[in-house]
Amino acid sequence: MTLDNDGTILETGVLEDETESTEFYNGILIPGFVNSHCHIELSHLKGHFAKKTGMAGFISQIRELRYVADENGRSEAIEAEMEKLYTSGVSAMADISNSSESFTAKSRSKMYTRTFLEVFGSEEADMPKIISSVRELTRLAAEFGIDAAPTPHSCYTMSPSLLKESSADAIKAGWLSYHNQESWEEEELIIKGSGPLYNDYKSRGLSTPPVTGKPSLFYFLDIINSIKGEIEEKILLVHNTYTDEQSVRFAIERLKNLYWAVCPLSNLFIHDALPPLDLLRRLNANITLGTDSLSSNDTLSMVDEINCVHKFFPNIPLNEILEWSSFNGARFLGIEDKFGSLEKGKRPGIILVDNIDWKTMKLTEKSKSVRLA
Repeated sequence: MTLDNDGTILETGVLEDETESTEFYNGILIPGFVNSHCHIELSHLKGHFAKKTGMAGFISQIRELRYVADENGRSEAIEAEMEKLYTSGVSAMADISNSSESFTAKSRSKMYTRTFLEVFGSEEADMPKIISSVRELTRLAAEFGIDAAPTPHSCYTMSPSLLKESSADAIKAGWLSYHNQESWEEEELIIKGSGPLYNDYKSRGLSTPPVTGKPSLFYFLDIINSIKGEIEEKILLVHNTYTDEQSVRFAIERLKNLYWAVCPLSNLFIHDALPPLDLLRRLNANITLGTDSLSSNDTLSMVDEINCVHKFFPNIPLNEILEWSSFNGARFLGIEDKFGSLEKGKRPGIILVDNIDWKTMKLTEKSKSVRLA
């Protein structure tokens, strides 16, 4: 592989003649990772959260610990993790933000980011104020030169009107990221109107979403299809830990450009559960890989996420997982002309992953990734 000075790939092929500039590495060369789901704003929360508390317990910890560090501490953590992500090989990232705290770091980073400005709000009366605030945040992001737009969080944290209005803004921008079927508590809330999330909301005097008797993904799809009958914009469903076959089939039928982000280490951290990857693969879903945040993960390592897939789904080939970790994420972000694969004319970043088990063609616990270009 030959690169230009700016990292653009000039040619690829089999080496025939060595030159003085030829470099050899023990490992595999891959295109830069595309982390399809992160909350870089929460980097200061590393090591603060108890594991396996379920969604209701996780939300309780977020409420208690969200501002455990002061503004300077939060900014320093964001800067440090952004740099670590880049040097370990992440070339692009789909990131969730609830404020402007990550904007300075993103504007300085060599990593491409698309920021999804996530909103919450269970009360119908609060919708106009929340939407106005996130639209102002969108304008501020543009001043930093950051690609950003509103996006809904999930079915259980939003009033129907806020879910519809934020989804409309996201669809207008061309990209929507949505936390989908992350917990069994979410499913029980929507299907039955009961369970830990229901009890938590009622104990705080908050409204709950309508009970539909169907999986929560049906409720979300009905909302967005009421905005626009045929949706061709990019939709990313994140986590999908408790999705099922009828939900996956229904979504694939409804949406033209649908992607399914999985963050296995985060799912184990909060729920001690994993998404049904074999089901998603069988139904030819476009799978992407993310890390989630340091409130629900011990590290923002794409290599560790790949190793987690190896451990629990040993039948999935490495080359397929690597496609999730780069090319599919680039396709979702609409940047596959530059990122996601090692092709002439692209500038995806060149990453070395070492300590490969060549017999099984899998990464190992000693594997690490480092940016070469």
